[in-house]
Amino acid sequence: MSQAAEETRIGPLVFLPGPNKGKYPHCHSLYVEGDKILIDPASDRERLKRLKDEKGVDEVWLTHWHEDHFAHLDLFEDALLSIHALDEPPLGDIETFMDWYGMDPDRDKSLRESWKPLMLEQFHFIPRKPHRLFSGNEELALPSCGKVRVIAAPGHTPGHCAFYFEDFSLLCTADYDLTPFGPWYGDPGSSMEDTICSVTALSQIGAKWVMTCHETGLFENPPDRIWTDYTLVIQRREEALLTFLATGPKTMQEIVEQWIVYKKRREPIEFYSWGEKATMKKHLEALMKQDRVRKIDGRYALK
Repeated sequence: MSQAAEETRIGPLVFLPGPNKGKYPHCHSLYVEGDKILIDPASDRERLKRLKDEKGVDEVWLTHWHEDHFAHLDLFEDALLSIHALDEPPLGDIETFMDWYGMDPDRDKSLRESWKPLMLEQFHFIPRKPHRLFSGNEELALPSCGKVRVIAAPGHTPGHCAFYFEDFSLLCTADYDLTPFGPWYGDPGSSMEDTICSVTALSQIGAKWVMTCHETGLFENPPDRIWTDYTLVIQRREEALLTFLATGPKTMQEIVEQWIVYKKRREPIEFYSWGEKATMKKHLEALMKQDRVRKIDGRYALK
């Protein structure tokens, strides 16, 4: 297996690395030369400006609705925009965008107020209406690179998509990024179960090249263990939560302060506390559904 975090060409497909190894708030982008399609325009802003001026961008495809994947979409206001139908609503309105993150207008008012200028200034949020809505599990024919499979890969978001460029055996898995941190499934519309199913299905395609949108970014012939280790993070988080609950009933705040997801307290604390809580809430809901955990007087306890 080889890996790359630098600009790489595979036929007409150009991997464009984001700053700081594509870590949030950045991501890696993929450019389909010839067809002038840009996937997830949130890599290096100056590089994307040059791409627009020198090569041209006629279409933008978004793998999903998150801000670290559309951060420089404002550069391409004239380009056709495509996204899965299930992920369309947050793009059209900033209040809807924050609703989709589960930020309650009353309970999370201060968080929403701090996010709004961030979305406008750092991520250049401009309401957009897509020109095309993917349904997933469809095939497109592109003049420059042949057949492309648009693969519905829900879990991270309801409409999260992967793209498989068959003639070049390159699979773009987007935010199933195969990092040691593991998957994100904390949004109200996210699903742990769907995440595991999607990652498993993508691993079985057997692509020679796997492109993710964060960190390593481009893998050649990734071994099976990378895929399995990635989903095992979910199990390890659950085990850590159960171990903590075994010491007695806990409030959500006490669970958050264990930093099971992020491993340690991080700044800005409001942002990371929200992410920790959102993820732990998913685990607690699953454990209560399995009748392994109960909630009494605002505390979570083993049954």
